[in-house]
Amino acid sequence: MGTLRLELTDPTLREWDATVIASGDDAIVLDRSAFYPGGGGQPPDEGVLLWGGVETRIVGARKSADDVYLVPAEGDPLPPPATSVRGAIADVRRSALMRTHSALHLLNGVVYRDFDLMVTSAGMEPLEGRMDFDLPDVPEGFRDTVQEACNGEIAADRAVVVRAMPREEAFAIEQVSRAARDLIPPTLAEVRIVEIVGLDVEADGGTHVASTKQIGRIDIVKVENKGKGFRRLRIRLPE
Repeated sequence: MGTLRLELTDPTLREWDATVIASGDDAIVLDRSAFYPGGGGQPPDEGVLLWGGVETRIVGARKSADDVYLVPAEGDPLPPPATSVRGAIADVRRSALMRTHSALHLLNGVVYRDFDLMVTSAGMEPLEGRMDFDLPDVPEGFRDTVQEACNGEIAADRAVVVRAMPREEAFAIEQVSRAARDLIPPTLAEVRIVEIVGLDVEADGGTHVASTKQIGRIDIVKVENKGKGFRRLRIRLPE
């Protein structure tokens, strides 16, 4: 049956009750978990498990088949299988990553809309991120133009909507088809879609804020030449 992924339906959830179904020095598996296991450029969550009057720090997570494997801090006590635990996500880190991930989607939407460019790779840490685009020649004023457009979309307070769509319906969306057709396994019948309404539609498994206004602001701190026509845009968000 696997771990029930609570963060996929409620990214605001920070604490919950669960039961340990497997435990070892390298990983702990719960029946229910809100720890994001990493993917799509978003790092995994950190936090704690509280049980029996003790605390186990969780320093990372990873997905394997249908389970989420939580990585315990070295030397911390391990809850045995069948133990009831209270899980808690490191809120400041997760909230910063949600803002950053949504900011990158917004950046992608602006560059796709205004310059018809596809992102080639992306990555993030809390409040900092980067996106690479196939852009042989940088137009004059590119950085300032993109930054102004991004912050205009933040001020517009566009809703960020997450939903599952049948595969054929998802690939009927041009942006999804161009960006994700070769990345999504052919056996996947449903595609998780994250949409910034009126701006950006992407296949994505990460956690996001509910509206663009919650991003705060995007500063494009650098446009780097990565060779062979690729440009990297680095962004930073205010605390």
